[in-house]
Amino acid sequence: MNDITMRDSMDLMEAGAVFNVDVAAVKTEADGVVSLELKSSYGQSLPGWTPGAHIDVILPNALVRQYSLCGDPQNPEAWRIGVLREPASRGGSSCIHEDVRVGDRLQVTTPRNNFALVDAERYLFIAGGIGITPILPMIRQAADGGKPWTLLYGGRTRNSMAFLDEISTCRGGEVHVMPQDEFGLLDLPRFLGAPRTDTAVYCCGPGPLIDAVEENCRAWRAGALHRERFAPSVKPRLETGAFEVELARSGQRLTVPPHTSLLSVLENAGHKITNSCRAGICGTCLVKVLAGTPQHNDDVLSDADRESGAVMLVCVSRSESELLVLDL
Repeated sequence: MNDITMRDSMDLMEAGAVFNVDVAAVKTEADGVVSLELKSSYGQSLPGWTPGAHIDVILPNALVRQYSLCGDPQNPEAWRIGVLREPASRGGSSCIHEDVRVGDRLQVTTPRNNFALVDAERYLFIAGGIGITPILPMIRQAADGGKPWTLLYGGRTRNSMAFLDEISTCRGGEVHVMPQDEFGLLDLPRFLGAPRTDTAVYCCGPGPLIDAVEENCRAWRAGALHRERFAPSVKPRLETGAFEVELARSGQRLTVPPHTSLLSVLENAGHKITNSCRAGICGTCLVKVLAGTPQHNDDVLSDADRESGAVMLVCVSRSESELLVLDL
């Protein structure tokens, strides 16, 4: 792993910047869940962030994983992430649980936020398991702002549910902790059955939970539901045939064949496109669309962004028109 120099650290506010942090603390938060406290390797303040933000972490085994920030946005000296030990880990969570120790140095990126907390009169937060991590700072912000909020929090068992003690200290809210072995599946119709025009719904957790929340929110106003997935949704994706892409800044035209991602075509043509997940869940590869009609296959963009057709994620999305013109 390359070391980031002190000179590089001067540009921490640059979007997508990579820099070094030291692991200041490792704490067990629940069965199978640890938190890492991260501090700048140079004693500097860390870049600011808002609830819902996440960072990329470059692990000692060279894998890159995204983790939500779940500490205090008002604390510029330290970040905190929570990591679930995935039973079928592909090397990311197992590396953190088994190999990362206090004093280790990691590389991370500046925060990105595709799950920002919008202003609303009241909030309904729905978290499943490790999905509590982006929700926790949202609860604090709502509480600090004097906004009414409700949390519906599910998990396999009570012992597997992280940050319960912290949640109990948040003011002004209604908390429903409902582990599955005690209550069964979350009673979504109870909380979502009657749409409210004054409420923003935020959901993060396993795919089946988010799918169920989406189904129960069909009668809610457009834009009321905000969700963040840790894995791509399982849904049929229409595979278009070949299409053309024009890069507006150079006039270059490229052909995107069937079954080949637009991101791969751009990279093979020598264009450096910032990307991370390559699965449509992190939002890193967002580009502006100047003409044409994107076919959105991601799990990041809002309904308004999809309808506008002004942006797309090139890792998974394609084109419904014969030609796309991108701001590249």
